[in-house]
Amino acid sequence: RENEYSKATQKISAFLSFLFGVSSQIARHLTTGYVGRMDSYGILSLLPPVLTVVLAIWTRNIIVSLSLGVFSGSLILVGYNPFAATLDLIEKRVFVQIAVGSNIQIIFTMMAIGGFIRLLEVSGGAHAFARGMTRFISSPRKAQFASWASGMSIFFTDSGNALIIGPLFRPIFRELKICREKLAYILDSTASPICILIPFIGWGAYIMGLIEQAYSDAGLTESALSVLINVLPFQFYAILTLSAVLFFIITGRDFGPMGKAQQHFLSEDRHPPGQAAEPDHDPSVPPRLSLFVVPLSILLGLIGVLLAWHAMNDELTSIHVRSTMTIAYASASIACAYLMFKHQSVPMNDSLNTFIRGAESMVFVVIILILAWSLSSVIKDLGTAQVLSTLVGGNVNPALLPAIVFVLGAIISIATGSSWGTFAILMTLAVPVAVAVDAPLYMTIGAVLSGGLFGDHTSPISDTTVLASIGADCPHIDHVSTQFYYAMVTGGVAFVTFLCAGVYDSPWLILLAMAVLFMTIQFLGRRFGKNMLDTDLKATD
Repeated sequence: RENEYSKATQKISAFLSFLFGVSSQIARHLTTGYVGRMDSYGILSLLPPVLTVVLAIWTRNIIVSLSLGVFSGSLILVGYNPFAATLDLIEKRVFVQIAVGSNIQIIFTMMAIGGFIRLLEVSGGAHAFARGMTRFISSPRKAQFASWASGMSIFFTDSGNALIIGPLFRPIFRELKICREKLAYILDSTASPICILIPFIGWGAYIMGLIEQAYSDAGLTESALSVLINVLPFQFYAILTLSAVLFFIITGRDFGPMGKAQQHFLSEDRHPPGQAAEPDHDPSVPPRLSLFVVPLSILLGLIGVLLAWHAMNDELTSIHVRSTMTIAYASASIACAYLMFKHQSVPMNDSLNTFIRGAESMVFVVIILILAWSLSSVIKDLGTAQVLSTLVGGNVNPALLPAIVFVLGAIISIATGSSWGTFAILMTLAVPVAVAVDAPLYMTIGAVLSGGLFGDHTSPISDTTVLASIGADCPHIDHVSTQFYYAMVTGGVAFVTFLCAGVYDSPWLILLAMAVLFMTIQFLGRRFGKNMLDTDLKATD
């Protein structure tokens, strides 16, 4: 029996080796003959990014998609041996990327940011600040403007934004007869869009990590912070979304499902079915405004002082930016812990545990970063950018690349519900291709960010979309359906702006886009909507 088992094992091994050999020969034939002299791996070099995108849309799981994308690239690089591909993925991709000095610095910075955000939320300081914003509200217009301004102020966390602002404004919106769908829209539109525009929070650190890796693969040396600052005017969707909320408040008109929701709310004025009434916020220890103002002042002050010091005494490099952010967030966390001990009698050990739990919440994001860096490494070794640029270069005008990237990012993000996962997939591919085909680079990066954000804003499975529904105490499907039309108007203007910006490469186009968006909202409101603020005032009176 042992001899028979040994012979069977040998036959299976020989058969598998034969299959691997045949597949290897076929693949080599394809890679050398299908695309000619473009690259040694030819068309197969497109497999990792394409497989990642398809799996992301199909499975809606970013980690699984990125992992299989990297594995497929390793499989091609090692000659289609699964065992060798697994070793390549772990030893030459994941371990190497973690060991890179700049990458571990980004991971450490992300942990510090997560710990600070958790401390600030637990202390109640952000809640006290938002509560103070509600003291000067006497009309529907002021209520909407205050909720918009509060959402802009809580810029350090996208997920906490809705849960902090929503419960405070729910009773105010109900009293002034403004539907919860409108509150959910404002919460969702001031969460991610403001976070993505701030370089010195978790969003900025994450995006700079992706940019630095993509620039390194493309042979570019510009500082990631400098790139992100230059990209800011090209983040059309984020800027237009924040502006759109203000424009809707100014015009006072709602149309489409939002207008119907407001009319329905005025006619029935009741809680949505299945939703609980607003809880009375009565904590045992009232949160103090100083728990928000002091740590945040220390954070922003240290960032400004340290960056200025580095700029005057040395070149402002990426490591200086990361060390500045780590020192600032750690110092702000210590200040927050001290104030919690002083005013709330919270032991320092408990604050340390809270900080660690906040750092742990960043593990999922760190895994995405590591896999994104690994995918970038595989794509670089396969020469994917060169192959893709050759295929695209003769068929697509480089000026159209940002608009194409915007649409692709929106599709991936809508399907996956993750803007960060979309950034990880597209950034590693879009930057080298933009360099190869001589497309506007800053604008292309802005299109990656805008497309991912647009898809995340309209996706029913996005975490921020779900949290906005919870924060506003609004049925989720109602929030998704009412917000979709408003987001599509903003997304349409952003798409047209990317088309125009590909021809007229100027950051000042955002001002023209804002004017077009305002006129579009005003036209749609007058043509299909109704002045809800006047109605609310009459109903209140």
